[in-house]
Amino acid sequence: MLIHKITDLAQYAVSPVIREGDTVIDATAGNGLDTEFLAAKAGPSGRVYAFDIQKDALVRTAERLKEKRLDQQVTLIQSGHENLARFISEPVSAVMYNLGYLPGGSRELTTGLDTTLSSFKQALSLLKQGGIITVVLYPGHAEGKHEKEGLMPVISRLSSAEYTVLHQGYLNKKNNPPELVVVQKVLFSSEHPY
Repeated sequence: MLIHKITDLAQYAVSPVIREGDTVIDATAGNGLDTEFLAAKAGPSGRVYAFDIQKDALVRTAERLKEKRLDQQVTLIQSGHENLARFISEPVSAVMYNLGYLPGGSRELTTGLDTTLSSFKQALSLLKQGGIITVVLYPGHAEGKHEKEGLMPVISRLSSAEYTVLHQGYLNKKNNPPELVVVQKVLFSSEHPY
């Protein structure tokens, strides 16, 4: 698989831990690319919860899913991702965050540190053993830089006995390119997730 964008790498990271029938979350639906990916991986017996505060984002996502015939297993929720626990109580295999602003939308409306921190902590509590959270960060704009500076200390302090944390970024791109953080909840048995 060729990886052209860091969002491709995020999908690659979660792919092995999602089984047919699993419950997964797209915490930032945007244009629906991750929602579509998660719906295809979880299959018709799975459940995908996709959050976005912008109605336009959910309309775009719904159109994408309908076109691909993946809409039956997806629940679109017009709400901030800081409300995950209000809508989901069952364990999840994967949670994907693609922070920042909606591509093609207003750059003034972005994810923010406080709501993302709240959401991330809820995602940790919902995550199954072996499950993965991906966070794509965009430090190239002011709020994205603030989010990274606030999230990274929290993520780096996660117990290594409970979580494996990986931080990846481009070495040869300029202007603060996107970065990826992958958090996997450690398995406490001899079973392997894939």
